[in-house]
Amino acid sequence: MARGGARVGAGRPKGARNKRTEEQEAAIKESGLSPLEFLTSVYRDEDAALDTRIDAAKAAAPYVHAKLSSVELSGKDGEAIEMATTIELVGVRAGGEG
Repeated sequence: MARGGARVGAGRPKGARNKRTEEQEAAIKESGLSPLEFLTSVYRDEDAALDTRIDAAKAAAPYVHAKLSSVELSGKDGEAIEMATTIELVGVRAGGEG
């Protein structure tokens, strides 16, 4: 007798949306204004308070500009980077003249 486990074809198909997501997307389409478009209109509104405009810009930024990620630098085969430093000594003449 089978006692559970994965079965072929069982469960929700990959990428299928639930009813709530479909309802939200339909409401956005009906309004004619996406959340990003709304935030954009708020931060462009010169009559709105500056702090409100800044908050809207902060909220919209991740949808428009990618976050920077850190990158680790390494030398050949993952070894440390070799650095060379050159120091140039410049003499100073007596009497303050260069």
